[in-house]
Amino acid sequence: MIDQILISGLFLALLAGLIFSDWPATRLFTGAMAVAYFVGLVDTAEVLDKATNPGLITLVLLLLVSVGLEKLTWLNSISDKLITSNYHFSLFRLGFVTAFFSAFLNNTAVVATLAHTVRSNRHHRASKLLIPLSYAAILGGTMTLIGTSTNLIVSSFLEDATGTGLAFFDFIFIGATVTGLGLIVILISSRLLPSGSVENIDVNQYLIEAKVLPESGLVGKTILANGLRDMEELFLVEIVRGSRLISPVAPGEYIAAGDKLIFSGDINLIGTLDSYDGLQLFAVEEGLLSTNMIEVIVMPNAAIEGKTVKGSGFRSLFDAAIVGMRRGGKRLSGKLGNLTIHAGDSMILAVGPDFNDRKNLDKNFAVINESVTAATTPAFLNYGITALALAVIALASLGLVPLVKGLAFLLACMLIFGFVKASELRHRFPFELWLIIASALTLAQALNNSGFVEIIAENFHAQLSGFGPYAALIGIYLLTLFLTEIMTNNAAAALIFPIAFGMAGSYDVSYMPFVMAVAYGASASFLTPYGYTTNLMVQNLGGYTLGDYFRVGLPLSLVYSVVVIYLIPIVFPF
Repeated sequence: MIDQILISGLFLALLAGLIFSDWPATRLFTGAMAVAYFVGLVDTAEVLDKATNPGLITLVLLLLVSVGLEKLTWLNSISDKLITSNYHFSLFRLGFVTAFFSAFLNNTAVVATLAHTVRSNRHHRASKLLIPLSYAAILGGTMTLIGTSTNLIVSSFLEDATGTGLAFFDFIFIGATVTGLGLIVILISSRLLPSGSVENIDVNQYLIEAKVLPESGLVGKTILANGLRDMEELFLVEIVRGSRLISPVAPGEYIAAGDKLIFSGDINLIGTLDSYDGLQLFAVEEGLLSTNMIEVIVMPNAAIEGKTVKGSGFRSLFDAAIVGMRRGGKRLSGKLGNLTIHAGDSMILAVGPDFNDRKNLDKNFAVINESVTAATTPAFLNYGITALALAVIALASLGLVPLVKGLAFLLACMLIFGFVKASELRHRFPFELWLIIASALTLAQALNNSGFVEIIAENFHAQLSGFGPYAALIGIYLLTLFLTEIMTNNAAAALIFPIAFGMAGSYDVSYMPFVMAVAYGASASFLTPYGYTTNLMVQNLGGYTLGDYFRVGLPLSLVYSVVVIYLIPIVFPF
C-alpha cells in the first residue's frame, strides 16, 4: 500500500512538472527515477537493465546513424525544384517529398533543409508553406519504425514488456493512409494559412555602422577601455578593418583609425553613440558583413534555453554574436544581453571563423542557412551509404537481420570510410533522450512492481465496462494526444504506455491496438507549436501565432484521429 502511494504521488508530481513547470524533461524524469530507486521501488539490477534496453539502444544507434544520413545530398539536390508558380502543385510536391524523406531521416533535419528553399522561393509567401512543411514531416514520420523517435520509444517499452519490439513496417498501412489523406486535407485547408510575410534577413534592420575618424580619442585603446563593452541598448558585434572582418569582438581588441564599428540592438537609439569622440555614423554596407550572417532556430532542451544571452556565455560557446532575435515572428527589442533565450527563438548571428567547427551546434540550433548546412559528400559515398542504408532497412523489415545489428554495421561503415567522425558522434550522442527513456522505463517498472498499473487499469475498466475495449482504446489515444499537445510527444508516449499496456491486460485482449494508439496519439501534434520540434522550428520563420496552428491544424487533427481510431482495430485486432 505504501509503495502504491509513493509511486502514485511520484507519477502525479512528474506529470504536473511536465505540464506546469519550465524544468527540462531530462531533469524531471531522472529526478523521479532517482526517487523511485532510493526509496526502494526498483532495485539496482532493474535500473541497469532499463539503461541497456535493446529498443533504447536501437534508438540511440538510429540517431547516431542519422548524423551521417543527414549528409546525403538527395534532399538538397531536389529541394530547389519543388516550388513553382502553381501554389497547390508546389504544396503537394513539397508535402510528398517531405513526408517521404521524414519516413527514413530525422524530420528535424528534413525541415531545416527544406525551410531554406521555402524562405528563398520567389513564387509564394513562406507563411503559406511552412506549417504544411512541418505537418508533412510529422505525417511522414508515422509510416515507419524509424520515422520518428516516438515510434522507437514505444517499441522500446514494448520490447521491455514482452521481449519483442515493433517491426519496421508495422506502421506502414495506417501511416501511409493518414499521410495521403493528411496531405489532401492540408491542400484543402491551405486557404486558412495566414498570408502575412516575414521578411528575409536585412542587416539594416539590426545594425548600425560607425566609422572611427583619424582624430578620434578612441584610437589606440581597447574596446573595454573605451566603454564600448557594456552599453545599455547597443552591442558591438563586429569590426571591419580594411578587407578584414573581426567577429565576434573581444574586450581586449584595440581600435584603429578607419575602423568601421558594427553595432546591434535598438537602432532607434543611435544618439547613444554621439557621446563617443570621433565616430561618424553610416548606413550599413552589407558586402563583407553578409558573408558571416546566418540564421538559426533555438532547439527545445538546448543548453542555452532559459538563460539570458549574457548569462549563457553565448560568444565563447559558439564563437558568435547575436545581431537580432525574433519570437512569434516579431523582433525583440531592448538590450540583447538581458533577453532570456526560449526554444523556437529565431536568431541572426554574426559568426566567427570557428563557428562551424563548434561541436555543440546541433544540440542547440537548427541552422537554416543552406551555405552552412550544405553537404559536400563525394558521389561514390553518397551512393554507397544510400545502398547500404536501404539494405539494412530491407533486411530488418524481412526479419533476416535485427535492426540493432544492421544499424551498428551501418554506423561502423560510416566511421571506417570517414563519412562521419568519432568526434561528431560524441558530440551528437543523444544523452538527454537516452536518460529520459531509461528513466521512463525504470518508472514503468516501479509502477508494475507496486501494482499501481493494475489499479489504474481496473478503475478505467470499471468506468468503461459497458463500452468495451474499443472505448478504452479511444480514451488512451485521446489522452496521449492531449498530453502531446501540452508537453512533448516523447514525454507523452513515455507516460501513457504503461497505462495503455495495463488496459489491454485488464480486458484480456491483444496489447497491439493499445500500443499503436499511444504511438499514433503521440505523433498527432497539429494544434500547437509546442508538442513537436518541427512545429516550433517554423513558428518564427513563418511569423505564426498559436491561433494559426489551431485553425490550420484542427481539420488535419480531426481527420487524422478519425482514420487512426477507425483503422487500428482493423489492422491490429483485439
